[in-house]
Amino acid sequence: MAATSSLQQGITHIRAHDPILARVIDSTFETPTFTPHTDYYQTLVDSIISQQLSVKAAASIQRRFNALFGDETVIPSPEQIVTSDVEILRTAGLSRPKATYILDLAQKTIDGTITFDHLESLDNDAIIAELTQVKGIGEWTVHMFLMFCMGRLDILPTGDLGIRNGATKLYGLATTATPTDIKRIAEDNNWQPYQSIASWYTWHSLDNKPMS
Repeated sequence: MAATSSLQQGITHIRAHDPILARVIDSTFETPTFTPHTDYYQTLVDSIISQQLSVKAAASIQRRFNALFGDETVIPSPEQIVTSDVEILRTAGLSRPKATYILDLAQKTIDGTITFDHLESLDNDAIIAELTQVKGIGEWTVHMFLMFCMGRLDILPTGDLGIRNGATKLYGLATTATPTDIKRIAEDNNWQPYQSIASWYTWHSLDNKPMS
């Protein structure tokens, strides 16, 4: 889990600077759940598989995908995946685009376009630039990766619909908040350097469970 001291500092910061989120924070005893780990490759494969699917459906496809390579509990290596092809991967229930994206991730991992062992040393923008080279991995996916896989506490997923809906309700906007609105709200309320925490409470205000 992200360092407890950092989380508490962040909660204190948001409560002090944003009276609207302060009420959200004070209405719950929950603390943001960011649990950093280094299963970067597996997280990205899982992210591609789960796009636009329920948790249950994604888990079922994940098991079938793994089973194609021998063990439904073990994610196949990039080297295993590139020996396959789109049509074989589709038999696990993947769409053609998702099968293509997973193959692209595997190939870019093998050829060094994506290098996981140096991500921790990069800033957020550099990680976004590197990972979005993979087909099917966009900024939103990397924002979730940074928050819930790497535990970065200053991420603002401006394009996330849950954040936009939460901000619309909390800040009394007449229409659904745009990414520009989210940036303005974050700036006006001094969310930095704990934008991930502010985002988590914005999700929580709608009783939505953010990705973890």
